Amino acid sequence: MLKLQYKNEISFEVWGDYGLFTDPIMRVGGEKFTYQVPTYEALKGVISSSYWKPTLTWYIKKVRIMSPIQTEVKAVRTIKYNNGPNDLSYYTYLKKCRYQVVAYFEWNENRPELAHDRNEHKHYQIAKRMLERGGRRDIFLGTRECQGYIAPCEFGSGEGAYDDIPELSFGMMYHGMTYADEAWSEETKGHMTANFWFPTMKRGVIEFPRPEECPLHKTLREMEIKPFGKEYDNFSGLEEFEGVTEWD
Repeated sequence: MLKLQYKNEISFEVWGDYGLFTDPIMRVGGEKFTYQVPTYEALKGVISSSYWKPTLTWYIKKVRIMSPIQTEVKAVRTIKYNNGPNDLSYYTYLKKCRYQVVAYFEWNENRPELAHDRNEHKHYQIAKRMLERGGRRDIFLGTRECQGYIAPCEFGSGEGAYDDIPELSFGMMYHGMTYADEAWSEETKGHMTANFWFPTMKRGVIEFPRPEECPLHKTLREMEIKPFGKEYDNFSGLEEFEGVTEWD
């Protein structure tokens, strides 16, 4: 593992009217039912929407559940994959979602060609600035129709809905997906791997293991790493921020 000089840890609050955090098996159609709490992958998607470069990999350390867990069922007209009229499905969403999250980044060791872009201080400062501005891209909670909002926060501040609940378990849950460019072992290199775990909330806080620490892994298929670089005209690194001096 490539060592970094700093923790590069940020905390933020994300909220929205609705959230839909599902098992990938339920994403191909039919009636979707949300998990009670956000998945690691969904929260990683939130911070990646705020700021991301292929040079680095975001990790979610923990999440604090701020609002009571409530659900709402909506009737949705889904498009059939084959010919025929649309189906009527029922989606079960979380509503009035609010979470506090701690995340940090490390260098992506599967991309040695981007080693020249490993400027720890600048990536961290840019990530903080993008967070203060509400993110670089749209934020959503699990699925595209669940618009979300993001802002910096002090983790642990304010009153959470489950601060007085000693412990609450959620059974086996989908943790996240490990793609080929984030592989951590010979078994995960060149493959897409799904990770599963058994989360427990203590005093409103769920601490996440790293993907490689999950107790269950399922190899889904072979996968190639998408190349990035100037020669592919798809990577600018920190060069797009040249001339910007307000890092603090």
